[in-house]
Amino acid sequence: MSPARPLRRVALRALFAAIGLLLLAQLVPYGRDHANPPVAAEPRWDSPTTRALFLRTCGDCHSHGTRWPWYSHVAPASWLVQRDVDEGREKLNVSDWGRKRQDGDEAYEAYAEGEMPLGTYLLAHPEARLAPAERRALLAGLEATFGRKR
Repeated sequence: MSPARPLRRVALRALFAAIGLLLLAQLVPYGRDHANPPVAAEPRWDSPTTRALFLRTCGDCHSHGTRWPWYSHVAPASWLVQRDVDEGREKLNVSDWGRKRQDGDEAYEAYAEGEMPLGTYLLAHPEARLAPAERRALLAGLEATFGRKR
């Protein structure tokens, strides 16, 4: 028996084990509720442009207008997407405005400093990457709509 045979057998077993784990992961319910709640209330946007830029760049995690891509239906990616949406809506949710304290004044800083949107989000959503003029318009609109943490 050649040394490659046992190695091939181990690799095959590892592959089947990985596939089995991925299949079992599909049974975990977290990240499976892709329903968007209805919009309760929105902030008083300074302009329709600010609203459109915000929803294009930030809306998937910070509103009830989340677009659920195909990979958000497959674990473990679904778990990560759901976690990001849950955390984003908890921090700032423009579709549930006025019901609880919102950190709108932090939106300007987070975007200006490049903390938002997350790098992993931008990799999967190139449309969220704004041109310099759009970026300046969004920053001005965020400040006018939510204020700026000083």
